Amino acid sequence: MSEHNIIIFASGAGSNAQQIINYFKKDKKTKIALIVCNNPRAGVLQIAANEGIPVLLIQKEEFFKNGYLKEIKKYHPDLIILAGFLWKIPEILITHFPNQIINIHPALLPDYGGKGMYGGAVHKAVIDANEKESGITIHYVDDKYDHGEIIFQARCFLDPEETPESLAHKIHKLEHQYFAVTIENILKEKPLA
Repeated sequence: MSEHNIIIFASGAGSNAQQIINYFKKDKKTKIALIVCNNPRAGVLQIAANEGIPVLLIQKEEFFKNGYLKEIKKYHPDLIILAGFLWKIPEILITHFPNQIINIHPALLPDYGGKGMYGGAVHKAVIDANEKESGITIHYVDDKYDHGEIIFQARCFLDPEETPESLAHKIHKLEHQYFAVTIENILKEKPLA
């Protein structure tokens, strides 16, 4: 039976990765084929072990030189999902997998994106600018940080006493609510191999 293969890139605890894995367990046509990680102490590695998903642990120099393209191609990914992955994706992967690499950003792009804009730094910047709302942006990855074509956005309102921690909690809820569903919608438009 043919199926869609997803590769997840993650650097940290892996809460989004876990949500995506859980979501697709019910879908016999979609498989999380590989987890790629750049941090040997990341929580996502334990998730991969628990779920029986192979792991590719990557080194920076090698990644920026060849993107581990040979290893990644073995898994025939339909989509590469960046779920809290903190390195820039090298040109070789973007060229080889056009419109197949998807990132989630914890703010409403094009605002509050770019180098260094992740996690608490994003939420602090949004609050410091007295924004009334924030949200998530799911987008295709191109050769610039947080820049590719936007696929989906969801919003939340900021309270007058919002903190980076309370905003992070709201953003996580949006990520968990919409990321896997958006991935599924993209896959529906891709023919099965």
